[in-house]
Parts: sequence; C-alpha cells; structure tokens
Amino acid sequence: MYQKEFMEKAISEAREGIYHGDGGPFGAVVVKDGELVAAGHNRVLANNDSTCHGEIDAIRKAEQKLETFDLTGCQLYTTGEPCSMCLAAILWANIEKVYYGCRLEDAERIGFRDNKFDQMMGRRAELPEGFLEERDREGCLELFAEYERIEEKTNY
Repeated sequence: MYQKEFMEKAISEAREGIYHGDGGPFGAVVVKDGELVAAGHNRVLANNDSTCHGEIDAIRKAEQKLETFDLTGCQLYTTGEPCSMCLAAILWANIEKVYYGCRLEDAERIGFRDNKFDQMMGRRAELPEGFLEERDREGCLELFAEYERIEEKTNY
C-alpha cells in the first residue's frame, strides 16, 4: 500500500544528492512492513561509479542492514521510473513492488539516457501487472526542474 511519506523521503534523498554534487535527481527508499529500511541517492559522480543509481544505492544499504541479499517483502519508492539496470537489480533482490515518480521520458527531457537504453533492452510489458506504479509525478517533476536549474551537472 502506497504511503506518500516514503516518496517524500526519496525526494529529500535525491535533493541531498544533487546539492552535494553526487549525481542526478534520483533518490530511493526501501520499505519493509511499513518501516523505512534504507535510503539512497544517485552517487555516480561522487563515487565515479556509473552503476550507483539511487535505487542501487538504496538496495545495497538495505541488504547490508538486513544482512541478506533477499529483499522479499520489500517495496521500493523512487523519484524516477527505474532504468533497465536498476529494474534488473530490483528483480534480482526480489523487491515486490516499485512506486516511481517521473517517467523515463521525463528523465530523457533533462538529459538522461534511460529511455534510450530501455528501448534497446526493455521488456517492461512482461513485468507482472501492477509491479511498477506511478505516484506523485508532479512532486518529482518539481525535483527534476530544480535539478535543471543547477548550473554544473553531468547526466548519468
């Protein structure tokens, strides 16, 4: 069941990352049994790691905290629709539900290549119905607009 406070935390996490110059406007949280397990944000620039998207950062932290690679029973809230890489990681971690704010097309409009790669590798239509659910797009679009106003940025 969607809880807006977790998307707000994902937005806050993304905002922290962009103002520290860590990477793009992508924050994520992992939730289990209605409790926040871990939060992460894009750290591509901070870590010189092209794989450290917000979802990956949150998954890594959740797995460490729970001392397991199996996140069965968890949900993920993220400011952007997961790219193909993140979607694969979400599936490997057994996360049961994803709530996302902005669409791949929204990320493309601010310079990210997620949609391009998804067209090459994506098979989203084969995901279980309801696995991905768009929520609070307007709030996340505001975050994306805020990110665009920052002068120095690199898109990943």
